[in-house]
Amino acid sequence: MAETYVQRRDADGRKDLRYPAAPEPLTVPVYDNHAHLEITDGPSTGSGTQQGLTLSEQLDRAEEVGIAGVVQASGDIESSRWAVDAAASDPRVLAAVAIHPNDAPVYAAEGRLEEAIAVIDELAAHPRTRAIGETGLDYFRTDEPGRPAQHESFEAHIALAKKHGIAMQIHDRDAHDDVLETLTRVGAPEKTVFHCFSGDDAMARVAADAGYWLSFAGNVTFKNAQNLRDALAVTPLDRILVETDAPFLTPVPLRGRPNAPYLVPITVRFIAAELDLEVDELCAHLAANTLAVYGAFS
Repeated sequence: MAETYVQRRDADGRKDLRYPAAPEPLTVPVYDNHAHLEITDGPSTGSGTQQGLTLSEQLDRAEEVGIAGVVQASGDIESSRWAVDAAASDPRVLAAVAIHPNDAPVYAAEGRLEEAIAVIDELAAHPRTRAIGETGLDYFRTDEPGRPAQHESFEAHIALAKKHGIAMQIHDRDAHDDVLETLTRVGAPEKTVFHCFSGDDAMARVAADAGYWLSFAGNVTFKNAQNLRDALAVTPLDRILVETDAPFLTPVPLRGRPNAPYLVPITVRFIAAELDLEVDELCAHLAANTLAVYGAFS
């Protein structure tokens, strides 16, 4: 696969914006259970060397290496609508809809949080919407004044997942104790996923014992992420999911390049090596777990 360019919306200092060449395909298909495929800006108006991939191109590339489907996650009204439209247009996509915890204070400050959650409620009723997400708490980017809105939004999203009988994808950054406390106090949805799990082995045990799923992304391969590898080691096989969080968290050795669903095999093979499993065996568990959480893609 030739290298292609993507133009990122967020200016985080990345210099090489080319999508990497494809890895060796998996022989047992799996699913990317959390990606943001709407984050691409299309052709550059400068040198003309940057070119975003369409949804179909992203999914075709993924399918070529054994990625059978993608759960398109959301963070605001616009991306939630995009997710539902994408899922309605292609059987390889399922939608997750939500107001991101860092966006909740913005909507609240504008007096629109209740209205925004009502829109998410409507979108959650679509048959191709299979999760509320990503929702949760983020104490890294949101300071104390904005946290009440995060908590209000999180609890409202929990209620929506229960109302619609669908899964919930949690965003948890520097808020482990409060996320777990909220889930215990309010009552978690039957199918609760910690997207891009960021805790340690102790938290992984608590989450798995509560019946939650832990989703691991490319950062499990990072040198400074021993906590994630420790968490992975104690997570039961029937609680593990895999994701990209594309275009973020590209696995080593491609860190710094844009991430995409077709790069999932790199993370899968890393996880298999960490768990001393055959890749096909791990893939069978990952596929079964994903379908158990979100249902069939088509």
